[in-house]
Formats: sequence, C-alpha cells, structure tokens
Amino acid sequence: MESKLRQGLAVSALGLLLSAVLGSSACSSDAPTGASPFVDGGGGLLQEAGAAVISGDGGTLRSFTSPGDPGANAVYVTVSGESNAVTGYPFPPSDFGNDTYMVDGWEFTIDEYIVNIDQVVLWSNPNKEPTRQSDPGDQQVAHLDGPFVVDLHKGGAIPGQGGPPERATPLGVIAGQNDNGGASFATDGTTYGFGFSTVQATYDAYNVNLDATEAADFELMVQKGYSVLYVGTARWKGDDPSNPYTCTETAAGQNGDAGAYDFSPMDRLTFAFKLGFATPTHYVNCQNMSLMGMPNAGEDYPRGLALSSSQSTIAQVTIHMDHPFWESFQEDTPVHWDDIAAQYVGSTANPVPVSTEDFVGVPFHPWFDKTGAPLPWRNCSGSNYTPPGNGQMFFSTLSVPIDPNGTCTGTIGQDYTQASCTSIRDYYDYIRFTQSTQGHLNSQGLCFIDRQYPAPAGGS
Repeated sequence: MESKLRQGLAVSALGLLLSAVLGSSACSSDAPTGASPFVDGGGGLLQEAGAAVISGDGGTLRSFTSPGDPGANAVYVTVSGESNAVTGYPFPPSDFGNDTYMVDGWEFTIDEYIVNIDQVVLWSNPNKEPTRQSDPGDQQVAHLDGPFVVDLHKGGAIPGQGGPPERATPLGVIAGQNDNGGASFATDGTTYGFGFSTVQATYDAYNVNLDATEAADFELMVQKGYSVLYVGTARWKGDDPSNPYTCTETAAGQNGDAGAYDFSPMDRLTFAFKLGFATPTHYVNCQNMSLMGMPNAGEDYPRGLALSSSQSTIAQVTIHMDHPFWESFQEDTPVHWDDIAAQYVGSTANPVPVSTEDFVGVPFHPWFDKTGAPLPWRNCSGSNYTPPGNGQMFFSTLSVPIDPNGTCTGTIGQDYTQASCTSIRDYYDYIRFTQSTQGHLNSQGLCFIDRQYPAPAGGS
C-alpha cells in the first residue's frame, strides 16, 4: 500500500535547472552502439528475458547486457512495477483487505507494461531545503545514461524492494561520482539525493527485455510520443461465484434510485486496452523507505541513498501501475474501471479497443455513461470499500482546478512548472496527471513530481 500523497509547491526554475544539468548526461546521437556500457560492476552478468532486435522507422534499439551486483560502495540501479505489474488485478482478489483490485468488480489483466527510463542522477546534500523536496541538493555528482526500455510485466532477475513476489530488473551500476572527478562515494552515513525520469520512446535506447511480439507496440509508443504503455484486457467478474460480496450501487441511476442503473450493457463487454501516456516526467529528490533515519517534517521517509562499505546500495526505480485508475489525486485511493467502461456503452465491437485518447472531452466530475445517463458508484467488495459519495460517481482533483473550457499550451519536453495549463479539462487530462505521479524510489518512496508536458502547476 502506498503512503499519503504530499502536495507541494512547484518551483519555476526547477525544470530549467534539471534540463541544464541532466542535458549533459542524456544519450547523444553519437553514443556508442552495442552492449550497455554498464555491463559488469564486479558481480558477473544476469540473464534477463531474451530481448529481440527491435527496429522501426526511427532506427534499431540498442542491445543490452544486464549487470550483476557490483558489491560495496556502489549503487545498483534496478527497476520494477511491483508485483501487480506481473499479476495484474485479479477479481476477486486473494485478500480484499490488502490487495490492490478494481473495487467495481473488473478483472484487469496486463500483457505488457512498457516504460522508458532515463536520467538517473545522484546529488549531494538532498536535505539542503528540508521543507522543499523540489530542490534536489547542491550539485549533481553522478549519473547513469539511458534511455532504458523495459517491459515491467516480465518481472526481473532479483528480488524487488516491496517484498515477495515482486521481482526487479537491473539497469546499471553507478560505481563512483562520475560527475565529480570520479571520487568514491562516502560510506559514513552521508546521503545522496536520487532522481530519474520517464521519457518519450525513441529507438536511441537500450532494449532491456522487449521481444519481437512487442515491436509493433513499441513503434506505436514512438509514433505517439508515449513514455509509458499499458496493454491488456479488462473483464467484469463482480458476479463470479467466488466473490463473497453482492455488488451494490448508489442512488444516481437513470431514475435517481439505488439499483436503477443497468450495468449489463457494459458488463457483457470485454475491453482490450492500449493505454499510452505521453507524459515525460522528472522524479526529483526521492524519499527512500529502505533508508534508516528520521524523515523531514511532513515526509514519510528520509531522502536519498546512503552507500555501504560492505555491500551495494539498491536504487530501485519503481513505477506503480495503479495510479491512472485512482478515484482521486490523493495517493493510494481505490481504483475503478466502471468509469472507463461506461464510455463504450452501446459498442458493437467485442473486445472493445480502448485508448487514452478516447477520453478527450469526457467529463468526470461527475461521471455519465456514453448515453448521457448519470453513472452511480458501484461496490463489489462489501465493507472493504466505501464510496466517497452516495450519489453520482465523481473523481476528485483535490486543489487542482477543473475547467472544461480551459486551455493548455506548450510543447512536451519543456518545463511546465509555470502555469501554461491552468486546469484539468477532461478525463484525458485527469488520467495523465495522476498517472504521472507513479514514479517512486525503492517501492514506496515519494518523489517531487516535475511534469515535462503541458499540465497544471502544483504539487504531486
């Protein structure tokens, strides 16, 4: 379970600062081809799921060799989507009280969960500004170049930081301060700030584990500028005989009465989704649940990494899968599919193809189905879930303004801490905004969210 979302103030200079500093560490057009330069930090090589040669109009992904554990006084950079990236969200869940699942009875099967990771950076003095997590520290001292293209659904070769059955995939090793004259890392308890980015897909990247069956989906990511792509299927299982609970709904149906809304037109559909997100984001000065010590006031865990003289220090880039489906911008709220399914009521296609772009212009505060009928909250998990209202379904943006007539200007890849886009206009904006909060360190460590696409300024 994730910790409570902290709202923070954006700093207008942050994007410019990161662009200037990170620019020197990004892949350039003359970067070496062939195996990753981060091949072996001393612990040998690990075998990942066989990556294929993936080519398209934009070129060919580079080959990659997975690095082994480097040992003492080094950072072992890995990536994971947690256990749900492998299992999806079965319904009914094994544990209604602790598992993540669609509370409205949908089973969410994931086939591919492809992310593009780059700009892994370490900074000195991450607590320079104890009340402002957006300040990464004094200076960048080390980096790991990518981009790395990874399908997190495949798991990985080493245990994940969230505990079994999570598995993580190694990306590389940072053996010293390669941006600070090659100095060794301190092992006296000194902490180093940690950050990373999700970036738009490009063939100028390392193929960590994509196989030939994913070539077309990666080409789609390049064409659409996606940084993250979900591929899978959703089916309604609320009436499964193994579900101990009877599904109920609130009183916002077609007649304004509880039980009046007819869910059957959507429940009999199967949804084949390809949800792509053109939402490049810097995850800055991350907290670390694996780090001992007192956190700063208002934060859940200490910031950054501390190196060890006896073993490697894991820095697991963690990309949580549930964020796009939250009912609120509040961290760790329940997830739903009814709101999405309702937009396809009356569809004659089965399975119904679902894409993120379908939600442009779709209102969410409150929700209606495709026919214009008010959509009630539905609960298929008994007392384990309580809807936030007893009427029509709505999703909350907390303090971020909603304006269906708002405008957003700008170009993806620039800094948007300035309010070039002042409001959430529709569900397309909503799902991208909450999805972009999904990056963490070592499972649950929250980072400051610096979006690099047109979005309202503000906190995480």
